[in-house]
Amino acid sequence: MIPSLPTAQTMDARYKNFTEQLAQRGFSGEIDLSYSARLAMAVDNSVYQFMPQAVVYPKDAHDLQLMLRLARSPAFKGLHFAPRGGGTGTNGQALNFGLVVDTSRHFQRVSNIDPQARRVEVECGVIKDALNDALRPHGLFFAPDLSTSNRATIGGMISTDASGAGSLIYGKTSDHVLGVTCVLDDGTLLTTGPWDARAREALTGRASELAEAVLTLCRDKQAQIRQTFPELNRFLTGYDLRHVYDADRDTLDLTRLICGSEGTLAFVVSATLDLTEIPTDRALVNISYDSFDSALRHAPRLVEAQATAVETIDSTVLGLAKEDIIWHQVSELVPSAFDETMAGINMVEFAGSKEEVDTKLASLETLLGEGTKGVLGHRVCLDKGEIARVYQMRKKAVGLLGNAKGARKPIAFAEDTAVPPAQLADFIAEFRTLLDGHKLRYGMFGHVDAGVLHVRPALDMCDPADEALLRTVSDQVEALTRKYGGLMWGEHGRGVRSEYGPAVFGSLFDDLRRIKGWFDPGNRLNPGKICPPFDSQEELYSIDEIKRGSFDRQLPQAARSQFDKAISCNGNGLCFDYNANNPMCPSYKVTGNRVWSPKGRATLMREWLRLLEQEGVNTADLDAVPMASLRQRIKASLGQHKRQDFSYELYEAMQTCLACKACSGGCPVKVDVPDFRARFLHLYHKRYLRPAKDYLVAGIESALGWMARAPRLVNLMTQNPLSGWAAGKLFGYVDTPALSVPTLARRLPAALRLDEAELARLSEEELVNTLVIVQDPFTSYYDAVVVERAAQLLQALGYRVRVMDYQPNGKPQHIKGFMDKFTETATRSARALNRVASFGVTLVGVDPALVLTYRDEYNLVLGDARGDFQVLLLNEFLVTQLERWPSKPRGEAVYKLMTHCTENSLRPQAVAEWQTLFSHFGGALIHQPGGCCGMAGTFGHERGNLAISRDLYELSWKPAIEAATEEVLVSGYSCRSQVKRHEKQRPRHPLEALLDLVV
Repeated sequence: MIPSLPTAQTMDARYKNFTEQLAQRGFSGEIDLSYSARLAMAVDNSVYQFMPQAVVYPKDAHDLQLMLRLARSPAFKGLHFAPRGGGTGTNGQALNFGLVVDTSRHFQRVSNIDPQARRVEVECGVIKDALNDALRPHGLFFAPDLSTSNRATIGGMISTDASGAGSLIYGKTSDHVLGVTCVLDDGTLLTTGPWDARAREALTGRASELAEAVLTLCRDKQAQIRQTFPELNRFLTGYDLRHVYDADRDTLDLTRLICGSEGTLAFVVSATLDLTEIPTDRALVNISYDSFDSALRHAPRLVEAQATAVETIDSTVLGLAKEDIIWHQVSELVPSAFDETMAGINMVEFAGSKEEVDTKLASLETLLGEGTKGVLGHRVCLDKGEIARVYQMRKKAVGLLGNAKGARKPIAFAEDTAVPPAQLADFIAEFRTLLDGHKLRYGMFGHVDAGVLHVRPALDMCDPADEALLRTVSDQVEALTRKYGGLMWGEHGRGVRSEYGPAVFGSLFDDLRRIKGWFDPGNRLNPGKICPPFDSQEELYSIDEIKRGSFDRQLPQAARSQFDKAISCNGNGLCFDYNANNPMCPSYKVTGNRVWSPKGRATLMREWLRLLEQEGVNTADLDAVPMASLRQRIKASLGQHKRQDFSYELYEAMQTCLACKACSGGCPVKVDVPDFRARFLHLYHKRYLRPAKDYLVAGIESALGWMARAPRLVNLMTQNPLSGWAAGKLFGYVDTPALSVPTLARRLPAALRLDEAELARLSEEELVNTLVIVQDPFTSYYDAVVVERAAQLLQALGYRVRVMDYQPNGKPQHIKGFMDKFTETATRSARALNRVASFGVTLVGVDPALVLTYRDEYNLVLGDARGDFQVLLLNEFLVTQLERWPSKPRGEAVYKLMTHCTENSLRPQAVAEWQTLFSHFGGALIHQPGGCCGMAGTFGHERGNLAISRDLYELSWKPAIEAATEEVLVSGYSCRSQVKRHEKQRPRHPLEALLDLVV
């Protein structure tokens, strides 16, 4: 039996006292001391793990001022505060052992968009892509283009002075920040901007003191500053002395100090940003090479072609991209995409007016036509959708590297080196020699136009020897970058790498410490980063600080392998994508609770496994853990200590997972929450009783056959208000759908029922032309017309159609963690499906979520015992058979398709398949993007999930359906059920509309 696990490590009483007083004094945001919230903030996109004491979510600047003023009390001397935005930092910038201040939840206002002046005011928690969504109608955008732009906040970009693709033209974040409003360590509100002599005279208080001190320093050290700062597009971050003072204009702008200061000088509240006009035309040229060295050495010629951006990707990243769902979107856009000799690509972008783009593109085409050593081919993309797809693949490169096979994973610690572009090829050649000398694998990609390359060596951070090697390689890379006149951190900030600051800044490092002391004399703001003030005894963090691997290695290798879908999370944070039409992650998307995200749940799961191991539970063989007696489970479930058990915190986090599989498909490293969630629930309920609704869900497949014998009676019982109220009270289950009347058995002719004896008599030719429809519980019993129409469609297309007897699929059991029962159900089902498939017929199904269960969950649980059977989705099969039927001329029928989130994640090519089928038979099908509808099987029927289910539906589905002028077709039963619940009308399955076109 699993033990009760304490909910928290020892918490510093001063922080607990501080948060209590903060609440008493009117803090209007949220304060969270839970172990789960602290764990979620203990990691970012780096290798480190710093457990904070508490997490607060301020609502406004007043909350920040209140917090910092209270912290000045002598009772709270020594408390530390670290700001946090999107948590995408690769060097631990937002990690701290004190109090984490998350400004991403509430600081989300965009205001005062001024198209004429090309500027906007934006709060620090606004996500970069969301800002550009608001600016797009005005023909403007915020230029710095990060790979994490769909989840990185403006505050985080300012704190790290972030940049990305196109920085040669567009520069860094600091080049576009006109001023910031921030809160200083004493609660003073400071608004920065370019201050000339007259403006400086008008300053008072802290603003005047800071301006005078910084101005004097910059004037005195001008020559030394210019000598120390390298001449790079990616100039030195972390107190940008080079640009804070303009001697020619005698202007001082403290904005340049705040940008890149990583929260060590002040808390950014909002900023005024300079905007750029959206280019009217764009072109992207993808060039493939026979070696990565050829790509790098060709890059300077491409930059000379006046490109807006030149990006590069090596063969390692390309190989991983080919294994990801992203590849089907871009393979045709990459020349030599399937040629094994392709070892790298350069992506050359031109942006501007049509005349400018055409001229530069023609010049590049001429250059490429002359022939260059190592070039295999090139492909020009002019369509904006194609360009976006290629950049999506490039942006996913960071995460894709984390999906490399083996225990050693490419990780971030020396991944944003910057050198003069002309030196890049030689620098990388020596860099590769360095890594090869340690026998390390690595992936490379980056911005060759700016001399920045992301190099991620593969290390196993659970191996102490590899952790020590990280230090060795880090030191060597830092020395190598300085040798080539470059920087160790050219794009992603310093964070824990601040340890190298003294060597890089030389004697100017003392001046950085003076600046830190002027802004934060108590060293309370994100200490350990950039530099400490002179009077502080605290030191900078070390490269050797505690890492996630040191916790993971406490699990035996067998346990790490069994739960690799949780252990593999590298903190990339793609699950924080703000886009309502992106399926990942529904529960996070509507709540903003990072604990309720794949990253949060994976972090909690890893810690839960570690704590169990400490308690002596063999996490390598959880099925061997004995179940507690009924009496013990009742006692545990009723006891007050349940909520003090960390297992319960993890349980609560898992309850809001919709099991949509968006993480397993969309996450670059394939974190699969539904997989480890099911196994967690299986074990959790060996200690705690299951709620009644779990048994109801797990038994629904078996019960449906009996219920369908008297469907009208069952509907009479389930559809009246009294029984609905009773079901909600007793089982927490609401809005029970009605059984189909007439039932499927009455709808289908008896001749369509599968008879294996008949199959045995058929000839090989007849078997090839036979399609067997595999029933799923929800379509067959609640939406039987779809199966009926599927049979009619296939018959109309000339197939012999048979319908296999209903066989429970087991997915509801898996969702609720009945792993023993699911294994039994899957074994029986696989046995039956293998037997039918052995005759040589084709098996097809109509519901994506249930059909894909045979490939996903069955493979994970049964392994080789699953057998070789395949159940194809109807569209998946028919699209391969188009040569059987003549195409029809285009008619007037136009439809919109909305697909199931599991389908979007595991088989995104389904949309193109349906579109091809409709086009072949004379129709037109428009894809309407959408996130999760909020139903997800039985999730939306559980009373406790109603708010999340409704909010999800209203987030993307409701607006899309209300705006549609064409008939909306919906592929998933759950989604059709959700639309029917909210819109009081049932949308059709796409096969129903296809039948209209065929006949």
